[in-house]
Amino acid sequence: MLILLISFFILLFLRVPVAISLALSTIFVLFQIDFNMNMVPQRIFTALDSFPMMAIPGFVLAGVLMARGGISKYLIEALRAWIGHLPGGLAVVTILACAIFAAISGSSPATAAAIGSIMIPAMISAGYKKRYSMGLVAAGGTLGILIPPSVPLIIYGITSEQSIGELFMAGVIPGLALTGILIVAAIFYAKKNGFKGDAKASWGERGRKSLKAIWGGFLPFLILGTIYSGVVTPTESAVIAVFYGLVVSLFIYREMKLKDFREVLVESINITAMIYLIIGAASLFGLYLTNAQVPQNVGAWIAESDMNKWIFMIIVNILFFFMGMFLEAVSIILITLPILLPILVHFDINLIHFAIIMTINMELGMITPPVGLNLFVVSGIAKEKLGEVVKGVIPFIVLMIVFLALVVLLPQLSLWLPEQMK
Repeated sequence: MLILLISFFILLFLRVPVAISLALSTIFVLFQIDFNMNMVPQRIFTALDSFPMMAIPGFVLAGVLMARGGISKYLIEALRAWIGHLPGGLAVVTILACAIFAAISGSSPATAAAIGSIMIPAMISAGYKKRYSMGLVAAGGTLGILIPPSVPLIIYGITSEQSIGELFMAGVIPGLALTGILIVAAIFYAKKNGFKGDAKASWGERGRKSLKAIWGGFLPFLILGTIYSGVVTPTESAVIAVFYGLVVSLFIYREMKLKDFREVLVESINITAMIYLIIGAASLFGLYLTNAQVPQNVGAWIAESDMNKWIFMIIVNILFFFMGMFLEAVSIILITLPILLPILVHFDINLIHFAIIMTINMELGMITPPVGLNLFVVSGIAKEKLGEVVKGVIPFIVLMIVFLALVVLLPQLSLWLPEQMK
């Protein structure tokens, strides 16, 4: 195990992609123990040959369509018409737009990119500090993996054999709570610094823009409503979202033409291929863990030690925080969850509740240097140095750590809604 980890981090520091680093280091260790290497391609194929896994490319494609097809643009225009004139209105619009986009794409970087490209220039022109604007978008973008649908929650559900529908429901209240906390913080910051909003829109303008945005605004209700009502599975809902987004983009908003669809597909395929490559590599890592009985040995060590549930939770959250600095969400879930599952069972920690704790940690990973994905996305959009984005996001990191502690101490925030829906 030590050889595997050392070789893995050496490859990472050499800037080898995470998936390749994980696969090569695992294959190297498997080769050393005279393992049947024919099982390597079989294991990778088996990991990807899953019906729930099909939801990932669906939600990724729906998110790209939303960003390219005008859906996000018209949603933002409608939100600005209603609340853009209030103190902190533009900041609130940014957070709400991130929350709505999150309920469609399931991706944090996609959320930050789609909303940031519109709202960062708008906030700067309204007098907000560029550093704060970048930090707000980076933090708001993390809602993409907490508010359902969520790609990391899909991966968690497949790995831990938990209901993806229940995991999605568990993310609703914490997602809305974090949205509310960010909104309160934004209003407080705006009032403290005397920021003004847009000119107040007329009722006629509000009506026109709301009517224009209604097609995009209906999409989150379509996705979540069909899943929670039991009409379709999350995978089928992702396909519905793609077709709906395509129709709206091509024939209603007409912001996208058929010739543009190739670029949308290429972008979606690139994102999906990256995720699938990590999943395949992590399946090899899981194969080694099973063969070496690492989860059982760690579980036995925990059981024999004097560690209690709360000390374990503190250690795990610190571990996730530091891993989030170097790895992205899917990698962390697939590397750590197979080891942690027996320990979670030993301490009688609810796996649905732990999924939300883990996801909030993954949100933090999106905005912690040196490799937080949202930091790079916002840096590219704003054409600003990464260090400036990091400085802007530090207050939000503190805010999210406090929120994480709240979710750990109050399991019902995550479990109440799934229990009511049974």
